Amino acid sequence: MAATDTAEPSRRDFLYIATAAVGAVGAAATVWPLISQMNPDASVLALALAEVDLAPIAEGQIVTVKWRGKPVFIAHRTKKEIEEARAVPLAQLIDPQSDEARVKKGHEQWLVVVGICTHLGCVPLGHQGSYGGWFCPCHGSEYDTSGRVRRSPAPYNLEVPPYEFASDTLVRIG
Repeated sequence: MAATDTAEPSRRDFLYIATAAVGAVGAAATVWPLISQMNPDASVLALALAEVDLAPIAEGQIVTVKWRGKPVFIAHRTKKEIEEARAVPLAQLIDPQSDEARVKKGHEQWLVVVGICTHLGCVPLGHQGSYGGWFCPCHGSEYDTSGRVRRSPAPYNLEVPPYEFASDTLVRIG
């Protein structure tokens, strides 16, 4: 009688499959914590969104809040500051950008910018300099009331972070 191949699985086949399954589960159990630890910490996630109540901020006042570990300036601009910012010809600007492009329509009195000088990362001082906006004491950069660089060495305007108005008195940054 000749030996015939059978299609039935043998005990050895079962052991191979069981060993592979246990190995796969073990590998997944080992890799999961390694991947999971790469997620941001809860304290960082808490900083990903900042909500600021604008009601106590007086006209002409600048407040600083922290968002993603960076200072963010929120300026409640006066009508005079808005008019001066809008009257500047774009050709006079180092980094040409209109005031209207830097604020939200209907909320032109509120300017929200990241408070880090675009030259070397210093924190500028508010209501300083020749343009009434911000002045970086480290290297002399000056920004106007729209956060646009007016005097070098800074190459760019103060960054406008992503933000939205949840209501007339509440802004969400991030």
